[in-house]
Amino acid sequence: MNRELKRVSALILLMFVALLTSTSIIQVVQVDTLQDDPRNVRTLYESYSTQRGPILVAGQPIAESVPVDDQYKFLRTYPQPDLYSTVTGYLTLGGQPTGIEGALNEQLSGTSNSQFFDQVTRLFTGQEPTGDTVELTIDPAVQQAAFDALGDEQGAVIAVRPSTGEILAMVSKPGFDPNQLSVHDTAAAEQTYESLLGASDQPLQNRAIGGNLNPPGSVFKLLVTAAALESGQYTPDTPFPNPGTFELPGTSSTIRNSEGGLCGGGDTATIATALRLSCNIPFAELGLSLGEQSISEMTTAFGFGKSVDVPMESTPSSYPRGLDQAQLALSAFGQGSVRATPLQMAMVSAGIANGGKVMKPTLVSRVLAPDLSVREQPQPEVFSTPISGDTASTMTQMMVNGVDNGAASNARISGVKVAGKTGTAENGSDDPYTLWFTGFAPADNPEVAVAVVVENGGGLGQTGYGNLVAAPIAQKVMEAVVNR
Repeated sequence: MNRELKRVSALILLMFVALLTSTSIIQVVQVDTLQDDPRNVRTLYESYSTQRGPILVAGQPIAESVPVDDQYKFLRTYPQPDLYSTVTGYLTLGGQPTGIEGALNEQLSGTSNSQFFDQVTRLFTGQEPTGDTVELTIDPAVQQAAFDALGDEQGAVIAVRPSTGEILAMVSKPGFDPNQLSVHDTAAAEQTYESLLGASDQPLQNRAIGGNLNPPGSVFKLLVTAAALESGQYTPDTPFPNPGTFELPGTSSTIRNSEGGLCGGGDTATIATALRLSCNIPFAELGLSLGEQSISEMTTAFGFGKSVDVPMESTPSSYPRGLDQAQLALSAFGQGSVRATPLQMAMVSAGIANGGKVMKPTLVSRVLAPDLSVREQPQPEVFSTPISGDTASTMTQMMVNGVDNGAASNARISGVKVAGKTGTAENGSDDPYTLWFTGFAPADNPEVAVAVVVENGGGLGQTGYGNLVAAPIAQKVMEAVVNR
């Protein structure tokens, strides 16, 4: 009898342990997966029954939840969809949220760990669940200037405060209307999504921080210059041979300077002259002299190869490895397999502007609880220190020369010293160029660093160039900061 009781008791104990284990796994380990499962209709209804916190710019909502008379109770709306879709992303029925909506979904929906005690309190008080408010670093005047300046071009603009990493503007075009994706008509939302997903101009891509990355062209010369100066073996006055054409090592292919002919005249051209006039041949020679490792180390120090969360995840920029001599020469002026985001190139300019320190870029100023107490307030954070203050100062003057009397002249602002670098990147024998600008202003007391990319040649095929198309866009964005 005792033996049978022991067996029954052991069986009951095992069943209890199994039940406890399974419920623990469901409630702790698998909770996020189950909540995110689109088949979980109950969770979906509950998430839309919560008054999701607003996303604010300068105190005004750019995303908010308004009451509606249906089973979801609240509808997510976007008052300025065109201007801010790059930043907000969208919240859609049964799909994954994107942009700030996705990156801070737990805070906005009231389900983050920091909100645990609020959730418990609501159980006892019967209060309606409410998400946190997210305040952004975006400056509405700078955002509007970037949006207007980019116009109908396909590309992106990003503006960053060099001393803190605060993102003042982020625009990617073409964009989309998140209101069409947040509707409570699942079929309509899916139809809109499929249409946007299949569009040839890929409006759902955030070109400021990701998407199909472009070759940076001559804006990459800033990284090669930094590597050269930091090595201690070169100065701005270091000369290189100045032929009109240059045959890539081991090939019969030749390269030319963007304007054709010599780089400033004379038998040699200095690094300073080559950067000011954006000459390819001296930089190809400099790249071969520096070597792949030196350039690669500098790109890594500035952030290439890393995904930076802003808090949306960004696509890492890339500098190739294992290059032959011809590929190395091409990479030194941003061609070949080099790829970069505007975010990355803004970080390069911001690091130079900030005395060699790159601050981690961010869109988030504060997260506020429903009672308006501060839940989170990110502090400025150093991302890396790739160059010395002396190198940063030297490069600043070199970039100022490029704007004052060089290849970046269309970025000039009356009464303000501007530091800048243009780029015109090739994409294939018959494909339109990609046009770039990156820089900062005022050069002697930087308030803003920008990067602009314009795809499809700005509608000019292979006749457009960075100073013609991208520099004037950047000029308007920097002007919106320094002249306010």
